Amino acid sequence: MGSNAKRINEKEDNVMGGRGASSGISKKGKKYGTEYRTVLKHGNIKFIKQNEDKSIKTPMETMTNGRVYVVVDKRDKLNTVVYFDKNNKRIKTIDLNHKHHDIKPHTHKGYFHNENSGKKGASKLNLKEKKMLENIKRL
Repeated sequence: MGSNAKRINEKEDNVMGGRGASSGISKKGKKYGTEYRTVLKHGNIKFIKQNEDKSIKTPMETMTNGRVYVVVDKRDKLNTVVYFDKNNKRIKTIDLNHKHHDIKPHTHKGYFHNENSGKKGASKLNLKEKKMLENIKRL
């Protein structure tokens, strides 16, 4: 763990929910702040885990400009890296664990997999994304 990284005590109240939001109620009646918990924070990168043992879902929104979330599965394996822009909108994800058209890991743009890129499917990681992934793995 890097010198500036902060491991979060899972008993602390470090939760977020509603696919990333921090307050309110979801359309399904679920109180925001109950879906994820933070397990590690380094600068603007937060490593999070879902509180329920269901298939992995990635955050859809954030309250922090430029936030990067790293979703960790129940076996403590890195699953997905989620990027948000300066307007707190999700801009892309990096999927680490499954192949998409023989690309592993791969990126998807936007909320619903490349709706804004003019491309279908997934893309290979660019140099900046590869460097970010190396940094995340070091943390």
